Amino acid sequence: MSETTKDARRRKTVARHGILSSPSIGGQIARFVAVALAVVLVSGLGVVGYTTYTAVADFSESAVELEGQESVPPDIGEIEGGVNLFVAGTDACEPEYAAYFGERCTGADAGGELNDVNMLVHISDEPRRVTVISFPRDLMIPIPECTDPDTGRTTSAMTKQPLNSTFSYGGLSCAVKTISELTGQNIPFAASVTWGGVIEITNAIGGVEVCIANGIKDYHTGLDLPAGNVSLQGLEALQFLRTRHGVGNGGDLGRISNQQQYMSKLARKLVSEQVLSNPATLFGLATTALSNITPSQTLRNPLTLTQIALAVKNVPFDEIVFIQYPVNGDPSDSNKVVPNYAAADALWAALETNRPLQLTGKASQGDGVIVETPSPTEPVAPTDAATSGAPVAPAEEAVALPSAITGSTAAQDTCSNGNG
Repeated sequence: MSETTKDARRRKTVARHGILSSPSIGGQIARFVAVALAVVLVSGLGVVGYTTYTAVADFSESAVELEGQESVPPDIGEIEGGVNLFVAGTDACEPEYAAYFGERCTGADAGGELNDVNMLVHISDEPRRVTVISFPRDLMIPIPECTDPDTGRTTSAMTKQPLNSTFSYGGLSCAVKTISELTGQNIPFAASVTWGGVIEITNAIGGVEVCIANGIKDYHTGLDLPAGNVSLQGLEALQFLRTRHGVGNGGDLGRISNQQQYMSKLARKLVSEQVLSNPATLFGLATTALSNITPSQTLRNPLTLTQIALAVKNVPFDEIVFIQYPVNGDPSDSNKVVPNYAAADALWAALETNRPLQLTGKASQGDGVIVETPSPTEPVAPTDAATSGAPVAPAEEAVALPSAITGSTAAQDTCSNGNG
């Protein structure tokens, strides 16, 4: 590896301006929870949270201190520059939900808590763009020295461990520190949420409608959905997001397609009139989310939540991009993956330019598991500039990402290719 590449990887850029193995129930549920939390936080939760004193007080009590990250002081108005927010979904077995998850919560492996979902939400400087980068739970990477906030025990740095083990070494702070060192990004804000959060948040928003091309039948999860548009709530939403045998060829890639579709549809509903124009729904969503989230200490200030919400409230759907961190197979273990550093370096460089991202890879890594269904194109009324002959600013040139980086945008309409 050249010194230039090493330096680029170590560079800390202040954000101002897969193949997934071990398909556990916890991993798939937590993955959706992290997605939901990320979108909630950047779609208006902060504004409502500011007026929800009791929920905010509870939210603040559980706050976690982040080690080694530069803080961003709160101010009036939307946050200046850009920001990075880390979101973890964990597989803790809460008593009220444990019965849903079988042996994970009752068998020999019950107990402990792993960060099975790890997502970096990058909010750019003006013009605002949102990029949500998900990191595989079985990504084998160096883990830095971490201290367990509960026991005070410090774990020495390790050269190669799975990413989802970081919670066992030092909780949310250790996960953030690990991702920060891997990416070279300063991450001033973070939050985590457990399985129960997805049930509560999905119910609070009134469900999310998804498209299913052929119907889904999965006896492993009990999921049985007809073809067409289906509104999912609570536990059924979790079944849809964790089904592997019900979509595509029965592998994890089809499940990733479901999750990408759900992300997009969730983002749309959160900023729709059904939510933002409905005070009762919005208030309920805010209080529910605040009750189910463990934040970093930097995120507990209601004014900070408001700043983040104001910064992204007008981001267009085609500028909300969901992608997977690029990986290669681990030559030492066929069930694990390792970073594709060359593709990752291209991603960080592209984000630093703050230009539109062009996805050159497939919308999903699954072969044929997504059916594109373009939305009807509505006529656009001419603007004053267009009719007056005034010069129109040229569109920004997009940065093409390597094909190893897969994903989709919130503007894409997709259908799950079920097995029904």
